[in-house]
Amino acid sequence: MWWIVVTLLVLGVLLMLAEMLLIPGVGVAGFLSLGSLGVACWYAFSQISTAAGWWTTLAAMLLLGGMVFFALRAKTWSRFELKTEVNSRMGTESEGVRVGDRGIAYTRLAPMGTGRFGALTCEVKSFDNTMIAAGTPVEVVAVEENKPLVKPLTQA
Repeated sequence: MWWIVVTLLVLGVLLMLAEMLLIPGVGVAGFLSLGSLGVACWYAFSQISTAAGWWTTLAAMLLLGGMVFFALRAKTWSRFELKTEVNSRMGTESEGVRVGDRGIAYTRLAPMGTGRFGALTCEVKSFDNTMIAAGTPVEVVAVEENKPLVKPLTQA
């Protein structure tokens, strides 16, 4: 008879661990865990003895309390954290572009696209939000938030 109670307690603990580590927020494993622990307590009370029921209830409470204690400790979850750091920066190509630089619209600007200024290729935007065809000569009129604003050059 004890093996049923022990099996239900172990199943309850395993399901609670699965709820906390593998599928948090879903709740199904958590409810099944609490149900398994409750059935273990009920079975011990009804089939074994009142004393066994109280010992089973105490064991279930200690197991859940210990799991909550270790789950709320700050160092517990730091073992699961990613320790690497991303130091790269995005969109730094346009740092080499200055006001007055001339180049071409490498792709169609509608109103954003790619511009080429010598060997440097970066994302640019039409300063007045108009479309500029690919291959059109452009000039940088401003740089806002690391994004060059360009206007088409008039052919003279």
